[in-house]
This record gives sequence, structure tokens and C-alpha cells, in this order.
Amino acid sequence: MRHTTWFRSIYLCALAVSSLLSAEPAHAFRITSPADGAALKSGQTVTATVDPGADSGIVKVRYYWYGEQAETLVQQDDSDTSIMPQQDRLGDDRFFQKDSIVGAPVVAVAALSSGFDQTPPFGGALTVPKEAVGPMRLLAVAEISRGRLGTRTVFDEIIVKVEPDAALQVIDFETEKPLQLGRTGQTSAFGHVDSMGKIFELPVVGEFADGIVRPISNPSSGTSYQSSDSKVIKVLSDGMLQIVGNGKTTLIVTNRGKQASLDVNVSVNDEPNEPPVADAGPSKSVKAGTKVKLNGLKSRDPEGEALYYAWSQIRGSNVPLLDVNNAEASFLAPTVSEKRTYRFKLRVTDKKGADSLPAFVDVVVEP
Repeated sequence: MRHTTWFRSIYLCALAVSSLLSAEPAHAFRITSPADGAALKSGQTVTATVDPGADSGIVKVRYYWYGEQAETLVQQDDSDTSIMPQQDRLGDDRFFQKDSIVGAPVVAVAALSSGFDQTPPFGGALTVPKEAVGPMRLLAVAEISRGRLGTRTVFDEIIVKVEPDAALQVIDFETEKPLQLGRTGQTSAFGHVDSMGKIFELPVVGEFADGIVRPISNPSSGTSYQSSDSKVIKVLSDGMLQIVGNGKTTLIVTNRGKQASLDVNVSVNDEPNEPPVADAGPSKSVKAGTKVKLNGLKSRDPEGEALYYAWSQIRGSNVPLLDVNNAEASFLAPTVSEKRTYRFKLRVTDKKGADSLPAFVDVVVEP
């Protein structure tokens, strides 16, 4: 009998050890619904849920919508009620408070703010932006109480694919028609002065059968571009266009079986000028709390001219980014509960106004 009890005790101990060894490690805060990669409809209401995981002490979770490549705006604390636009709007600079001096977007308002007392806890009804089309980022930022030490935040982010539940009817260009590039004494509507080698994007929108006008400039929304004369304007990747010569061309945009055309007249300084090349440096992993440098020093201009730098953040919860117009920008790696990816974009411009294609760098922050 004693032997039986002894063997049973040994068996139970072994079983407990096996269970501990086979148990999954505790995970950090994460979005559980909608699922990463989910196919959603514009304007659809879904139930947002999160799993706090090992992140205890969460008091509030805020959800934000952004386009896949949209620059991350400062997330708004909903205790500030000075601005309250519609809560189902995109994280797009057309819809948010602007800086009174430079006109830049400064605030993104949460699409949903939820606490423990909500159903489900820290989640609830979340509306997909009506203007959304193509890949969208859903960012969830959790606020954690640390008592007298104040609060800290953690986040999770997923990408979903949004499709309007309505047919595309008309494509239009949000610019003058015909488009004049390089007119004497006039600066471009798309940034720097027009010049040979300049790379730019056209603001293209689609009017759908539900009456909603949606931005469709990015190829990820289903848009493709053609130029009738590639010796005047050349079509590059990601919907980018480049001035390569003087003359006239017609740009044709196609999306969901619909087409629109835009006549473009180019008259710029015909001095040869190759666009610069942006280099955002290699991706890296860092520890939370360390100062991170983003290195664009390997960016170059074929003619050897000085460069203007423009850094921006396009993934992860917003971090204060310093020296955004220098070759080296920096930020302090925030506290995280498990590995989180922050993505940054770099564009460079030469003194003649030619822009580079964007370069990207990922910074993985570890606990």
C-alpha cells in the first residue's frame, strides 16, 4: 500500500512538472478580434476584443485606424474633449486637428476607448472607417496603471484588408486639370519646386455607389497607373511618378474596371538631374529604454549635392521622434512587454527639388 501511494505521488509530481514544461509562455497584451489579415467591409461594425495576457493593471484601451503606409499621428487622450470628430474616421490628415503654424496633422482621435467595465472588457463595437479601402492598420494602445508611478502604455497592431460594399462609379484627380508641372515662378502643389528627376504622388479618389469618396492613390487599393509617354513621366513602384523629360503626356488610372485620364504638361529646367537615393539603414533590435538612432547617412545623390531629410513613423504606437530633418533621427525605445516592431520611413530631396523613393527601416524593441 505504501509503495502504491509512493508511486502515485511520484506520478503526480511528474505530471505537474510535465504540465509546467508544456505550458505556453505567458504572452503580452494583444488584439484577438478582428483577426490579423481579416477581410472587412468599409463602414462595417465589428466587435473588438483583446487579451491582456501578462500585462496586468490595464485601465483603458484605445483603438486607432490608419492606412497601411499612413504616418502615425499623435494618439489623442480622450480626456481632452476639445476635439471630437466622428469616431469612425481614418487616421488621415484630412480629418484631424492641424498645427496652426505649419498646417501639419497633430492629433488622431481614438475610434474606440474602452475600460474593464465595458462588454467585452477593454473592447466593444468598433466601426471600420467608411472611407477605408485596401490594407488598414488597427492599433490598440493599452494604458497600464503603476500607482504613484503614473501610467505606461503597451500596444498591439494588426493589418486587415478593407473592401467597400459598393461599386466604384467614378475616378477623379484632386488636382488642377490639365496639370502643369514646372510653370515659371510657381512651386508645385506636391512639395518642392518641380524639377527634372522629381518623384511625386497624385491624389486620386474614387466615388462609390454608396456616395462615399475614398482615396485610391495607392496601388494596394487596386489602382494601376500608365503614362502615354514614359519619356516625360515614368511610372514607378507604389504609384510613384517621376518627371524624366519635358513635353506632354496623359496619365491613365485604372481601378475596379473604371478608368480616368489626366493630361500633364511638363516644362522644367532641362538640366540633367538624377533623383537621390534614400537609405534608412539596416533593421535592428534594441532594448527598451535605450536611445535609438535612425541612420540615413548612406543616402546619396548621384550629382553629389547636399540632401534634405524627412523621417516619419509608419508603424507602432507613436514615439517622440527627434531631429526628423537630419540625417540621423532618434527616439527613446519605449517600455514593452514583448517584442514590438516600430517602422520608420525616410525620404530625401536634393537642392534642385528631386525626391527619392521612400526607404524603410524596422526597429524591434525588446523588454
